[in-house]
Amino acid sequence: MKLGAFSISLSVKDINASRQFYENLGFSVFAGDQAKNYLIMKNGNALIGLFQGMFPNNILTFNPGWDENANKMESFDDIREIQKQLKQKGVTPDSEADETTTGPASMFLTDPDGNTILLDQHI
Repeated sequence: MKLGAFSISLSVKDINASRQFYENLGFSVFAGDQAKNYLIMKNGNALIGLFQGMFPNNILTFNPGWDENANKMESFDDIREIQKQLKQKGVTPDSEADETTTGPASMFLTDPDGNTILLDQHI
């Protein structure tokens, strides 16, 4: 199962303070819009999303079809196929991608310890 690029999406209290902290660790702004309270920070292959006021907890995020530079991968597993495989393995999504559609879609899962996992396909 090819899940694509991985990042951690952090629920932050102060996006300015968080941006400065992660810049001090060597991250730089890769994408996002600070005026809209979200930034994607990058350091090598490591990606951290900073999200102020958008969700209550941190989220593990996978982007099927993207590499860590947000480039389309030549070969990838569509989110709907991933979802079907997970269901066959007994994993129940919290929210599902519409399997009658194509293109961008998302789904949420919760791991056994209560961690939220987002699969977010943009292509």
